[in-house]
Amino acid sequence: MIITLEHYFLWFLFYSFVGWMYESILVSCQQHRLVNRGFLNGPLCPIYGTGAILGVAILGNVHNPIIIFLISMVGATILEYTTSWVMEQLFHARWWDYSNFRFNLQGRVCLLGALFFGLGGVGVVLGSQPYVERVTDMIPLPMLHTLVTVLALITIIDLAVTVAGMLEFERVLDSVSQVVQDVAARAGGTWQWGSSAVSDRMRELSQDTVERLRWAVNGVINAQQKRMLKSFPKFQVPDRQDIIDSLRELMGPRR
Repeated sequence: MIITLEHYFLWFLFYSFVGWMYESILVSCQQHRLVNRGFLNGPLCPIYGTGAILGVAILGNVHNPIIIFLISMVGATILEYTTSWVMEQLFHARWWDYSNFRFNLQGRVCLLGALFFGLGGVGVVLGSQPYVERVTDMIPLPMLHTLVTVLALITIIDLAVTVAGMLEFERVLDSVSQVVQDVAARAGGTWQWGSSAVSDRMRELSQDTVERLRWAVNGVINAQQKRMLKSFPKFQVPDRQDIIDSLRELMGPRR
C-alpha cells in the first residue's frame, strides 16, 4: 500500500511538471518572454498532476478511447471549476478567466479547454502512463523511499511558502496603495485611484517620481507576488483591480 502511494506521488509530480512545461511554453510564446506559469515556486502545476492521477486511478482499466475522452473531459472540467472557486474563496482573487471564450461557464471553464482535457486524458491513460509505471517500477525500494521523502518535504515547504505569501497579498495591496499615494504627494502631485487610466496617470508624473514609485513598490511586494502578477495576466482582485493594474505598470519596462 505504501509503495503504491509513493508511486502515485511520483506520478503526480511528473504530470504536474509536464503541465508546468505546457503552461509555461504556451504563455511564454504568447507574451514573447520566459514565464514561470506554476502556482508554486517550483516547476509544478498541481492541477495537472491531480487531474492525471485521478484519471489513472479511475480509468486505468478502461481501454475505450471514446469513454476515456468523455470522462476525462467532464472530470477535468469539474476539477478546474472547483479549483477556480476554491482558490477564489481562499485568496479572494481570480487566477484565470475564460470570459472571452465561447461556451464558458462564469469564466472558470470553457468548451475548448474541456476538449483539450479530454484529449489529454486519452494521452495519459493510453499513451504515457504505461511507460511512466514501467520507469517507477524500476526504482529500488530504498531509493524510492528516500526520493519520495525528499520530494515530499520540498513540495510541502514550497506549498506552505506560496500559500502564506498569497494570503498576505490583500494586505500588500493596501500597503502599495498607501505607498503610491505618499510618493506622489511628496512629489507635489496626487494619485486618485480609478480617476483615469493607469498609463495616463503615469505620464502625468515626472521620470524621477516614477522611479521612486518603482523603488517604493519593490520594497513592499515580494518576488513571489511579483511572479504571480506576471505569470497570470488574468489575475484579478475584486475592488482592487486598479492597484493591480498600477503594480503591473510599475513592474513593466521602464519608460
